[in-house]
Amino acid sequence: MATLHFPIAILLTLLHQAVSSSGTPVFVEKGQDVRLDVQGYMTVKNNLKRLNRFQWRFNTSDNVVTYTHEIETQVTPKYQGRAEFIDGNFSLLLKNLKEGDSGCYTAAVRAEKNQDVAKYQISVQERVEPPVLTVDSNSTINAICNVTVTCRGQKTSVVTSLCNSRICSQVGGESRGAETSTVPLLSVYVAGGSIICNHSNQVSWASDTKEIETICVSKSGKTCTRSTMFLNKMMYIIYKYIYNLLHTFFLTPKSTHYILTRKWSN
Repeated sequence: MATLHFPIAILLTLLHQAVSSSGTPVFVEKGQDVRLDVQGYMTVKNNLKRLNRFQWRFNTSDNVVTYTHEIETQVTPKYQGRAEFIDGNFSLLLKNLKEGDSGCYTAAVRAEKNQDVAKYQISVQERVEPPVLTVDSNSTINAICNVTVTCRGQKTSVVTSLCNSRICSQVGGESRGAETSTVPLLSVYVAGGSIICNHSNQVSWASDTKEIETICVSKSGKTCTRSTMFLNKMMYIIYKYIYNLLHTFFLTPKSTHYILTRKWSN
């Protein structure tokens, strides 16, 4: 009898050693479902008749489901309607996840020696809100348009960057988060002739964009229009001053108008 249990014990031990101590990270969007699999389920399935129980636990102490071979499957009352056990491959299906469902889920074989055969570290995240990209200022030096922009994400995170047609360099604020973090990441970069403010986490992303050419043309257009209007106004004031001066001291209104018109036309 001992010779039968020896290879089984070895297989389960190898399966246990393959399980990460911290658990495989899994990121899930709030309100979505997730399925947790047992990679070596055939080892468990083929030998479960010689074992006692198979369990999925939450944070080591909270039983989600208990399966006893050829006897019954028990889902803990608090998980009724929210958890489903698939006895064909020992997977656990978790439904409509909330933030409170974040934590460690462990699959374990309960025999003479308890063995963990799967472990997952679940993080439930909300979909990120769209960021807002605003243009603070711009300037053109040597035909290169430089634009200062501010990118704002949810929860008041802010990044200020100086951009041109090739690259953006951060000059203020603080980028939030990282690829392995649960905190949303806020970044500003240039792609396809546009400045892009990107807000993302591990389950979603959103962005706001501004075309660099549009920003620069718009700004320069406004400057040109204001300069032209100012010059025309000054010319009109000078014209009226000379007209009144000549009319008062030397000429008749008709001759004054003729002289000025001829002078300006030349």
